[in-house]
Amino acid sequence: MASRLKITLVRSMVGRPEKHRKVLRGMGLTRMHKTVELDDTPAIRGMANKVSHLVRVEESQ
Repeated sequence: MASRLKITLVRSMVGRPEKHRKVLRGMGLTRMHKTVELDDTPAIRGMANKVSHLVRVEESQ
């Protein structure tokens, strides 16, 4: 089974650049403390790295 990532928005996107907002929306994060579970792919890892200062990433099975 492919591994998954639990990504939680822990800092607000208010006042952040539009690029960061688009990355967060692309991952399905629209409001504070929302958690999404996504497949662990290089694309998702790259998106999480772009906004690493705004999100918490945990690995799950």
